[in-house]
Amino acid sequence: MTMPRVSIPEGATPEGAAGLTAIMADPGHALIALDFDGTPAPVAVELGGFAGIPGLIVIGHHGFDRWEGGKLTSPQPPPEVATARALLPDALAAAGAPAGTWVEDKGHALVVHVRRAADPQAALALLTGPMAVFAAETGLDSKPGRLVIELRPPGVNKGTALAGLIAERDPAAVLFAGDDLGDLPAFEAVRAARAAGREGVAVCSASDEVSALAAHADLVLDGPKEVAALLAALAEALP
Repeated sequence: MTMPRVSIPEGATPEGAAGLTAIMADPGHALIALDFDGTPAPVAVELGGFAGIPGLIVIGHHGFDRWEGGKLTSPQPPPEVATARALLPDALAAAGAPAGTWVEDKGHALVVHVRRAADPQAALALLTGPMAVFAAETGLDSKPGRLVIELRPPGVNKGTALAGLIAERDPAAVLFAGDDLGDLPAFEAVRAARAAGREGVAVCSASDEVSALAAHADLVLDGPKEVAALLAALAEALP
């Protein structure tokens, strides 16, 4: 069967273009990994209607949750998270967290949100340092993101999750797409895969809130619609 011709999006780095070419040439041996905005794995499966798609793996909480073949596995969170959960309200108050600051409890991690503050960027700048100190004191890592600061166990991030998938699946080429600073470790995993001899491309879904991520990408697209268009084009390469 002749596969449709799919053009490389403009603006891709040479390495990114090579990665996309490799995926188009042999999509059956490619790994496509996508950020899902931190949504836990079961919810992602339900919202996306993914349960019937063969070969799909949904990872939540940077690797703590894994859904595959209808089965969800999730280890117990480490005790450091419970300690931080109990102490975090006082730590935020001591840091002068402005009105509108709130905490999302992900079970395996705690996320401080500042988007509802009167000046979100100022709130993020105010809390980043104190939260880093608090995380270190409670045995966690502090990772700033898109108007958030995530407190999670050390060594757990999208990079380690993606690297684990790459080692497990042994793909010829890798694509990862994300939109937040928390996706930087996954971008680094793509580059590590290239250094090990695979093709790879890191795709940024552009956002006004996080401009720094674009500087680390092989390809910058204008938000989710362009990312979806790229995935549709790649799907056309399937025999």
